[in-house]
Amino acid sequence: MTTRALITGITGQDGSYLAELLLSKGYEVIGMVRRSSTVNFERIAHLQDKITFVPGDLLDEVSMIHILQEHRPAEVYNLAAQSFVQTSFTQPVLTGEVTGLGVTRILDAIRLVDPEIRFYQASSSEMFGKVQEVPQTERTPLYPRSPYGVAKVYGHWMTINYRESYDLHASSGILFNHESPRRGLEFVTRKISNTVAKIKLGMATELRLGNLDAQRDWGFAGDYVDAMWRMLQQDSPDDYVVSTGETHSVREFCELAFGRVDLDWEQYVKVDERFFRPAEVDLLVGSPAKATEKLGWEPSTPFPQLVTMMVDADLALLSGDLDGLAH
Repeated sequence: MTTRALITGITGQDGSYLAELLLSKGYEVIGMVRRSSTVNFERIAHLQDKITFVPGDLLDEVSMIHILQEHRPAEVYNLAAQSFVQTSFTQPVLTGEVTGLGVTRILDAIRLVDPEIRFYQASSSEMFGKVQEVPQTERTPLYPRSPYGVAKVYGHWMTINYRESYDLHASSGILFNHESPRRGLEFVTRKISNTVAKIKLGMATELRLGNLDAQRDWGFAGDYVDAMWRMLQQDSPDDYVVSTGETHSVREFCELAFGRVDLDWEQYVKVDERFFRPAEVDLLVGSPAKATEKLGWEPSTPFPQLVTMMVDADLALLSGDLDGLAH
Protein backbone atom coordinates (compact mmCIF):
# COMPACT_ATOMS: atom_id res chain seq x y z
CA MET A 1 0.00 0.00 0.00
CA THR A 2 1.35 3.43 -0.95
CA THR A 3 2.16 5.74 1.97
CA ARG A 4 0.68 9.22 1.70
CA ALA A 5 2.50 12.24 3.14
CA LEU A 6 1.46 15.87 3.51
CA ILE A 7 4.17 18.53 3.24
CA THR A 8 3.50 22.12 4.29
CA GLY A 9 5.99 24.56 2.82
CA ILE A 10 6.44 22.31 -0.21
CA THR A 11 7.45 25.20 -2.50
CA GLY A 12 10.44 26.06 -0.28
CA GLN A 13 13.97 24.70 -0.32
CA ASP A 14 13.39 21.87 2.16
CA GLY A 15 9.95 21.04 0.79
CA SER A 16 11.33 20.49 -2.69
CA TYR A 17 14.12 18.17 -1.54
CA LEU A 18 11.79 16.26 0.79
CA ALA A 19 9.23 15.83 -1.99
CA GLU A 20 11.96 14.39 -4.23
CA LEU A 21 13.03 11.99 -1.50
CA LEU A 22 9.53 10.77 -0.68
CA LEU A 23 8.61 10.31 -4.35
CA SER A 24 11.78 8.26 -4.85
CA LYS A 25 10.58 6.01 -2.01
CA GLY A 26 7.20 5.47 -3.66
CA TYR A 27 5.16 7.88 -1.54
CA GLU A 28 2.10 9.74 -2.68
CA VAL A 29 2.90 13.38 -1.90
CA ILE A 30 0.31 16.01 -0.99
CA GLY A 31 1.65 19.57 -1.03
CA MET A 32 -0.11 22.35 0.86
CA VAL A 33 0.16 25.79 -0.72
CA ARG A 34 -1.29 29.13 0.32
CA ARG A 35 -3.85 30.62 -2.03
CA SER A 36 -2.14 33.34 -4.06
CA SER A 37 -2.52 34.93 -7.46
CA THR A 38 1.10 33.94 -8.15
CA VAL A 39 2.41 30.76 -6.53
CA ASN A 40 6.15 30.18 -6.90
CA PHE A 41 6.65 26.62 -8.11
CA GLU A 42 10.20 27.25 -9.36
CA ARG A 43 11.86 24.79 -6.96
CA ILE A 44 9.40 21.98 -7.72
CA ALA A 45 8.63 22.65 -11.39
CA HIS A 46 10.19 19.29 -12.31
CA LEU A 47 7.87 17.51 -9.84
CA GLN A 48 4.58 19.33 -10.41
CA ASP A 49 2.86 16.52 -12.28
CA LYS A 50 3.77 14.04 -9.53
CA ILE A 51 2.38 16.01 -6.57
CA THR A 52 -1.21 16.69 -5.52
CA PHE A 53 -1.47 20.34 -4.47
CA VAL A 54 -4.09 21.46 -1.97
CA PRO A 55 -4.89 24.98 -0.73
CA GLY A 56 -4.35 25.60 2.99
CA ASP A 57 -2.88 28.02 5.47
CA LEU A 58 -1.24 27.64 8.87
CA LEU A 59 -3.28 30.67 9.97
CA ASP A 60 -6.50 28.68 9.46
CA GLU A 61 -6.99 25.49 11.47
CA VAL A 62 -10.20 24.68 9.61
CA SER A 63 -8.22 24.38 6.37
CA MET A 64 -5.85 21.96 8.11
CA ILE A 65 -8.76 19.83 9.32
CA HIS A 66 -10.29 19.71 5.85
CA ILE A 67 -7.00 18.63 4.24
CA LEU A 68 -6.45 15.86 6.79
CA GLN A 69 -10.03 14.62 6.48
CA GLU A 70 -9.97 14.56 2.69
CA HIS A 71 -6.49 13.15 2.04
CA ARG A 72 -5.81 11.07 5.18
CA PRO A 73 -2.00 11.25 5.16
CA ALA A 74 0.02 8.81 7.27
CA GLU A 75 2.78 11.39 7.75
CA VAL A 76 2.76 15.18 8.02
CA TYR A 77 5.92 17.27 7.61
CA ASN A 78 5.48 20.85 8.81
CA LEU A 79 8.09 22.86 6.94
CA ALA A 80 6.03 26.02 6.39
CA ALA A 81 7.09 29.16 8.28
CA GLN A 82 8.03 32.79 8.05
CA SER A 83 11.62 31.62 8.00
CA PHE A 84 13.79 34.70 7.45
CA VAL A 85 15.29 35.83 10.75
CA GLN A 86 15.84 39.47 9.71
CA THR A 87 12.20 39.84 8.64
CA SER A 88 11.01 38.49 11.99
CA PHE A 89 12.29 41.66 13.69
CA THR A 90 10.03 43.84 11.52
CA GLN A 91 7.13 41.34 11.38
CA PRO A 92 7.20 39.76 14.85
CA VAL A 93 3.44 39.20 15.20
CA LEU A 94 3.07 37.52 11.79
CA THR A 95 6.12 35.39 12.55
CA GLY A 96 4.54 34.31 15.82
CA GLU A 97 1.23 33.51 14.16
CA VAL A 98 2.71 31.41 11.35
CA THR A 99 5.91 29.97 12.77
CA GLY A 100 4.64 29.52 16.33
CA LEU A 101 0.86 29.23 16.54
CA GLY A 102 0.71 27.55 13.14
CA VAL A 103 2.32 24.50 14.74
CA THR A 104 -0.46 24.33 17.34
CA ARG A 105 -3.13 24.54 14.66
CA ILE A 106 -1.76 21.62 12.69
CA LEU A 107 -1.07 19.52 15.81
CA ASP A 108 -4.60 20.12 17.02
CA ALA A 109 -6.01 19.22 13.61
CA ILE A 110 -4.10 15.92 13.78
CA ARG A 111 -5.42 15.29 17.30
CA LEU A 112 -8.99 15.86 16.14
CA VAL A 113 -8.90 14.03 12.79
CA ASP A 114 -6.47 11.14 13.25
CA PRO A 115 -4.08 10.85 16.22
CA GLU A 116 -2.26 8.01 14.43
CA ILE A 117 -0.73 10.46 11.93
CA ARG A 118 3.03 10.82 12.38
CA PHE A 119 4.14 14.44 12.61
CA TYR A 120 7.47 16.15 11.93
CA GLN A 121 8.13 19.68 13.18
CA ALA A 122 10.93 21.72 11.64
CA SER A 123 12.63 23.18 14.69
CA SER A 124 15.71 25.36 14.30
CA SER A 125 19.18 25.97 15.70
CA GLU A 126 18.09 29.61 16.05
CA MET A 127 16.33 28.42 19.21
CA PHE A 128 19.77 28.19 20.87
CA GLY A 129 20.51 31.85 20.07
CA LYS A 130 22.88 33.06 22.79
CA VAL A 131 24.34 29.61 23.17
CA GLN A 132 24.69 28.15 26.65
CA GLU A 133 27.13 25.40 25.65
CA VAL A 134 29.24 24.28 22.70
CA PRO A 135 28.37 22.14 20.84
CA GLN A 136 24.60 22.36 21.14
CA THR A 137 22.66 19.12 21.78
CA GLU A 138 19.06 18.11 22.36
CA ARG A 139 19.52 18.99 26.05
CA THR A 140 21.12 22.42 25.62
CA PRO A 141 19.01 25.21 27.22
CA LEU A 142 17.26 27.43 24.68
CA TYR A 143 17.96 31.18 24.54
CA PRO A 144 16.46 32.56 21.30
CA ARG A 145 17.66 35.98 20.08
CA SER A 146 15.01 36.86 17.47
CA PRO A 147 11.22 36.72 17.11
CA TYR A 148 11.81 33.85 14.68
CA GLY A 149 13.80 31.92 17.29
CA VAL A 150 11.16 32.61 19.94
CA ALA A 151 8.39 31.37 17.62
CA LYS A 152 10.37 28.22 16.84
CA VAL A 153 10.82 27.57 20.58
CA TYR A 154 7.05 27.82 21.02
CA GLY A 155 6.43 25.37 18.17
CA HIS A 156 9.11 23.02 19.50
CA TRP A 157 7.65 22.86 22.99
CA MET A 158 4.11 22.59 21.67
CA THR A 159 5.20 19.54 19.68
CA ILE A 160 6.60 17.99 22.86
CA ASN A 161 3.44 18.94 24.76
CA TYR A 162 1.11 17.28 22.24
CA ARG A 163 3.37 14.23 22.14
CA GLU A 164 3.21 13.82 25.91
CA SER A 165 -0.40 14.95 26.40
CA TYR A 166 -2.09 13.09 23.55
CA ASP A 167 0.43 10.35 22.78
CA LEU A 168 1.04 11.66 19.26
CA HIS A 169 3.97 10.38 17.22
CA ALA A 170 5.35 13.93 16.98
CA SER A 171 9.07 14.56 16.50
CA SER A 172 11.14 17.72 16.20
CA GLY A 173 14.23 18.02 14.05
CA ILE A 174 16.46 20.78 15.41
CA LEU A 175 18.09 21.54 12.09
CA PHE A 176 21.16 23.70 11.92
CA ASN A 177 21.73 25.90 8.87
CA HIS A 178 21.22 23.88 5.71
CA GLU A 179 21.82 25.39 2.30
CA SER A 180 21.61 24.53 -1.39
CA PRO A 181 21.28 26.12 -4.82
CA ARG A 182 17.54 26.31 -4.02
CA ARG A 183 18.08 28.56 -1.00
CA GLY A 184 16.21 31.87 -1.10
CA LEU A 185 18.23 34.88 -2.29
CA GLU A 186 17.64 36.70 1.01
CA PHE A 187 19.69 34.14 2.96
CA VAL A 188 23.35 35.05 3.37
CA THR A 189 24.80 31.91 1.76
CA ARG A 190 22.74 32.24 -1.42
CA LYS A 191 23.26 36.01 -1.41
CA ILE A 192 27.00 35.32 -1.45
CA SER A 193 26.97 32.61 -4.13
CA ASN A 194 24.59 34.56 -6.36
CA THR A 195 26.51 37.83 -6.07
CA VAL A 196 29.84 36.07 -6.64
CA ALA A 197 28.43 34.67 -9.88
CA LYS A 198 27.14 38.12 -10.86
CA ILE A 199 30.53 39.73 -10.18
CA LYS A 200 32.32 37.04 -12.19
CA LEU A 201 29.91 37.58 -15.09
CA GLY A 202 30.23 41.37 -14.94
CA MET A 203 26.71 41.88 -13.60
CA ALA A 204 27.69 43.33 -10.19
CA THR A 205 30.68 45.08 -8.63
CA GLU A 206 30.35 44.49 -4.89
CA LEU A 207 28.79 42.33 -2.19
CA ARG A 208 27.36 44.02 0.92
CA LEU A 209 27.13 41.90 4.06
CA GLY A 210 26.63 42.29 7.80
CA ASN A 211 28.58 40.39 10.47
CA LEU A 212 31.42 38.52 8.75
CA ASP A 213 32.45 36.89 12.04
CA ALA A 214 29.14 35.10 12.64
CA GLN A 215 29.80 31.35 12.75
CA ARG A 216 27.36 28.72 11.60
CA ASP A 217 27.11 24.96 11.23
CA TRP A 218 26.29 24.73 7.51
CA GLY A 219 25.14 21.54 5.79
CA PHE A 220 23.40 20.54 2.56
CA ALA A 221 19.59 20.61 2.61
CA GLY A 222 19.40 17.49 0.46
CA ASP A 223 21.15 15.54 3.22
CA TYR A 224 18.97 16.95 5.99
CA VAL A 225 15.57 15.95 4.57
CA ASP A 226 16.68 12.32 4.86
CA ALA A 227 16.97 12.83 8.62
CA MET A 228 13.39 14.18 8.69
CA TRP A 229 12.09 11.04 7.01
CA ARG A 230 14.09 8.77 9.30
CA MET A 231 12.54 10.38 12.40
CA LEU A 232 9.05 9.37 11.33
CA GLN A 233 10.12 5.75 10.68
CA GLN A 234 11.09 5.22 14.32
CA ASP A 235 8.89 3.26 16.72
CA SER A 236 8.90 6.14 19.20
CA PRO A 237 8.91 9.91 18.55
CA ASP A 238 11.78 12.04 19.80
CA ASP A 239 13.79 15.21 19.17
CA TYR A 240 17.04 15.24 17.21
CA VAL A 241 19.77 17.76 16.43
CA VAL A 242 20.66 17.56 12.73
CA SER A 243 23.99 19.20 11.94
CA THR A 244 27.52 18.61 10.65
CA GLY A 245 29.35 19.25 13.92
CA GLU A 246 31.57 21.82 12.18
CA THR A 247 31.39 25.59 12.30
CA HIS A 248 32.50 28.15 9.71
CA SER A 249 32.32 31.92 9.57
CA VAL A 250 30.61 34.07 6.96
CA ARG A 251 34.13 35.24 6.08
CA GLU A 252 35.18 31.64 5.31
CA PHE A 253 32.15 31.21 3.08
CA CYS A 254 33.17 34.34 1.18
CA GLU A 255 36.76 33.16 0.81
CA LEU A 256 35.70 29.83 -0.69
CA ALA A 257 32.98 31.30 -2.89
CA PHE A 258 35.19 33.99 -4.44
CA GLY A 259 38.07 31.54 -4.64
CA ARG A 260 35.92 29.27 -6.77
CA VAL A 261 35.93 31.93 -9.49
CA ASP A 262 39.54 33.03 -8.87
CA LEU A 263 38.67 36.35 -7.25
CA ASP A 264 39.95 37.98 -4.05
CA TRP A 265 36.94 38.38 -1.75
CA GLU A 266 38.44 41.36 0.09
CA GLN A 267 38.28 43.45 -3.07
CA TYR A 268 34.51 43.06 -3.38
CA VAL A 269 32.97 42.53 0.06
CA LYS A 270 31.74 45.63 1.92
CA VAL A 271 30.46 45.51 5.51
CA ASP A 272 27.08 47.26 5.74
CA GLU A 273 25.54 47.95 9.15
CA ARG A 274 22.04 47.64 7.67
CA PHE A 275 22.53 43.87 7.60
CA PHE A 276 23.44 43.47 11.27
CA ARG A 277 20.74 41.94 13.47
CA PRO A 278 19.42 43.88 16.49
CA ALA A 279 20.52 40.89 18.62
CA GLU A 280 23.24 38.80 17.02
CA VAL A 281 23.74 35.05 17.23
CA ASP A 282 27.52 34.64 17.18
CA LEU A 283 28.20 30.91 17.21
CA LEU A 284 26.12 27.87 16.30
CA VAL A 285 27.55 24.36 16.08
CA GLY A 286 25.55 21.21 16.75
CA SER A 287 26.32 17.67 17.79
CA PRO A 288 24.54 15.16 15.52
CA ALA A 289 25.62 12.24 17.75
CA LYS A 290 22.08 11.22 18.70
CA ALA A 291 20.85 11.35 15.10
CA THR A 292 23.82 9.25 14.03
CA GLU A 293 23.30 6.68 16.78
CA LYS A 294 19.50 6.38 16.73
CA LEU A 295 18.67 7.21 13.09
CA GLY A 296 21.82 6.03 11.34
CA TRP A 297 22.06 9.49 9.75
CA GLU A 298 25.25 11.30 8.80
CA PRO A 299 25.88 14.37 6.61
CA SER A 300 27.50 13.48 3.30
CA THR A 301 28.33 16.90 1.79
CA PRO A 302 31.50 18.64 3.09
CA PHE A 303 31.42 22.43 3.53
CA PRO A 304 33.77 23.25 0.60
CA GLN A 305 31.68 21.05 -1.71
CA LEU A 306 28.51 22.85 -0.59
CA VAL A 307 29.98 26.26 -1.40
CA THR A 308 31.26 25.07 -4.77
CA MET A 309 27.88 23.53 -5.61
CA MET A 310 26.07 26.80 -4.88
CA VAL A 311 28.47 29.04 -6.81
CA ASP A 312 28.50 26.70 -9.81
CA ALA A 313 24.71 26.53 -9.85
CA ASP A 314 24.35 30.33 -9.74
CA LEU A 315 26.90 30.72 -12.53
CA ALA A 316 24.90 28.27 -14.64
CA LEU A 317 21.60 29.92 -13.73
CA LEU A 318 22.78 33.43 -14.57
CA SER A 319 24.49 32.24 -17.76
CA GLY A 320 21.23 30.70 -18.97
CA ASP A 321 22.53 27.15 -18.76
CA LEU A 322 20.00 26.16 -16.10
CA ASP A 323 16.24 26.57 -16.31
CA GLY A 324 15.09 27.31 -12.77
CA LEU A 325 16.23 25.78 -9.49
CA ALA A 326 15.41 22.11 -10.10
CA HIS A 327 18.90 20.76 -9.47
